[in-house]
Amino acid sequence: MKKLIFLLVIAVVFISCNEQKTSELAQGDWQGQLEVISGDKLPFNFNLLKEANGSYTMEIYNASEVIKVDEITIKGDSIRIQTPVFEGYIVGKFSQKSIKGNFIKESLDRVVPFEAFYGGKERFTVDKPPVINVSGIWETEFSQGTSNSYMAKGIFAENGGKVTGTFRTTTGDYRYLEGVVTGDSLKLSAFDGAHAFLFLAKVTDSTLNGMFYSDKHFQEPFVAKRNESFELPDADSLTFLKEGYNKLAFSFPDTEGNMVSLTDKKFQNKVVLVQIMGSWCPNCLDETKFYVNYLKENKLEDLEMVALAFESAKSKELAFKNINRLKERIGVNYPILLAQYGTYDKIKAQEKLPMLNKVLSYPTTIFIDKKGNVRKIHTGFNGPATGEKYTRFEKEFDTYVKMLMKE
Repeated sequence: MKKLIFLLVIAVVFISCNEQKTSELAQGDWQGQLEVISGDKLPFNFNLLKEANGSYTMEIYNASEVIKVDEITIKGDSIRIQTPVFEGYIVGKFSQKSIKGNFIKESLDRVVPFEAFYGGKERFTVDKPPVINVSGIWETEFSQGTSNSYMAKGIFAENGGKVTGTFRTTTGDYRYLEGVVTGDSLKLSAFDGAHAFLFLAKVTDSTLNGMFYSDKHFQEPFVAKRNESFELPDADSLTFLKEGYNKLAFSFPDTEGNMVSLTDKKFQNKVVLVQIMGSWCPNCLDETKFYVNYLKENKLEDLEMVALAFESAKSKELAFKNINRLKERIGVNYPILLAQYGTYDKIKAQEKLPMLNKVLSYPTTIFIDKKGNVRKIHTGFNGPATGEKYTRFEKEFDTYVKMLMKE
């Protein structure tokens, strides 16, 4: 409740500045910083540009990823930066060369302190030469020795102390990470408008020992060792139909209020892909972009797609608003149904699809043949940040879909 009151106060302050004279923001390179639960700063870089019509646009940089932001509102000395697709936004006060405020995700009642400074700062300060090069594959375990432990594959490239890469898990990847090795310290971060990730670790020639922070609400330790041959479990083996089932069944509303199910005529005698996802989920966004492009490039009459959205939004109206925002911003031309709102809890999600052994990951894709039988369930999504793994997925996906089409 206190957080909600705080959000309202911020909104009132923002609106009250409407009649004040609008200030100017310096154009060019900025560094943003979010505060994580430990008090450490999570840095990211962005560029601000003032358009001919007087509005501002932003580009957020994470390694090779560029996120374009075109919904920036300024009133007096107050600024609101709406991140693309996702509901999260930054609101605060600014001067010509600084911004101070908060990154807010209302559905989750999360408020993360934010500040930014003009100038072409490096992402992290480097005060010592790196003791090792972390390039290569790292067998990683998060929350080791607990019931919440899970494995990951660290994939990194280092050049002159600057590091890019990601951690792959069975449920997806940790986005485009960028950072440095300074002395014996590895520092990596990413901010994409939904998730804010910071990884800090001590390094030797063969080990990592560190802490993972997700904005201001979560942290967990991780350990890693070099292992060039390490692989995660097959993504097609983790989620499956319970014994006695060979079909998927559901009935959920689309954005027009129509109930949609797999028994509908449009799905009969066709290959159907069912995407379990959420509009709040960056890995789901990567997957959705892939599907949108695939459907544009491959005009396959006997292929249908439908997405089941499990939304964190507190009301049905806001959930549909977020779904429609995703559809409009990305150009999704297949139906997205609202399967659940108010939480994306995976146990509750599995209750909506009781024929599955569990809902392990957002996203998950279920492949259904022309007879209506489930042929494969692919858990998670390895996006473009995973490099070669993503390229291999593209080819395997195309081959498998076209094999089903020929049956």
